Amino acid sequence: MFDMTGKNVIITGSSKGIGKAIAHRMAEAGAQVTISSRKEDLCQQVAKEINDSLPQGCAGKAFSIPCNINSKESLQHLVDEAHKQLGDIHVLVCNAALNPFFGSSMDIPDDAFDKIMSANIKSNHWLCNMVLPEMKARKDGAIIIISSIGGVRGNPVLGAYSISKAADMQLVRNLAVEHGADNIRVNAIAPGLIQTNFARALWEDEEILGRATSRAPLKRIGQPDEIAGAAIMMASKAGTFLTGQTLVIDGGQTIA
Repeated sequence: MFDMTGKNVIITGSSKGIGKAIAHRMAEAGAQVTISSRKEDLCQQVAKEINDSLPQGCAGKAFSIPCNINSKESLQHLVDEAHKQLGDIHVLVCNAALNPFFGSSMDIPDDAFDKIMSANIKSNHWLCNMVLPEMKARKDGAIIIISSIGGVRGNPVLGAYSISKAADMQLVRNLAVEHGADNIRVNAIAPGLIQTNFARALWEDEEILGRATSRAPLKRIGQPDEIAGAAIMMASKAGTFLTGQTLVIDGGQTIA
C-alpha cells in the first residue's frame, strides 16, 4: 500500500531538512522525485546523493529542478520542466517556507511580514493551481502541504510564521472540498520541533530546547525522517480515503 512506483512527484524545498527526507524516502518507495530549491548546485548534489544511495533495481529516481518559490514564473518553470523530465505530476509536496523574523509580532517589519505570507501561503496557492488541472483531467492526484504546530497554537516569537501555517491548513481544507469530486486528496502535515537548519534557532538554544522537549511525552526533538513516512502514506494507496486533514507529528507536544 505504500509503494510509489510510477508516481512522479514535485517537492519544493527538498535540498535539505524535511523536504530532502521526504524526497529520499519517496524515491526509495519507487517514485520519481524532483529536488527543488533556489540553489542549482545544491539541488544537483542532493539528487546525485539520493540516486547513488538507491538499491539496485529500485524504480525511484531523483531529478534536479531549481526554483524560487517567491516567483510565479519560476514556479511555472518548475512545473513545465517537471513535465519534460518526469511526465505527468501525480503528487505535489509544498514544503518550502521561510521565516526571516524571530520576535514579537509588534516588532516585525512590514516587509518581513509580507515575505512570510507570500512565500508560505501565496506560493502554495500558485503551485497547487498549476498542477490541479492535470490532476482533475486524470481524476487522480495528491497534494501535501507541510505546515507546522505553530498553526494550531499561539507563539510569542513566531507570530507571523504561525499565522501563515494556520492559513496553509485552511488552504488544504478548501482545496479538498473544491476538488474532492475529481479524486484529488489534499492534506497537511504539522511537524513539531524537528532538527533541521530551518529550526536551528529553536533547538540550538539549550534552554528553548529543554523547555519544548520537557513538555512533550516523548521528551525529545524529532528527526526529518520521522515526517517522511506520513508523506508517503498520504501520497500512496494507503492514503486514498484521507483528505482535508492536518496530521500533527510533534512527539505529543501539543497534547501535553
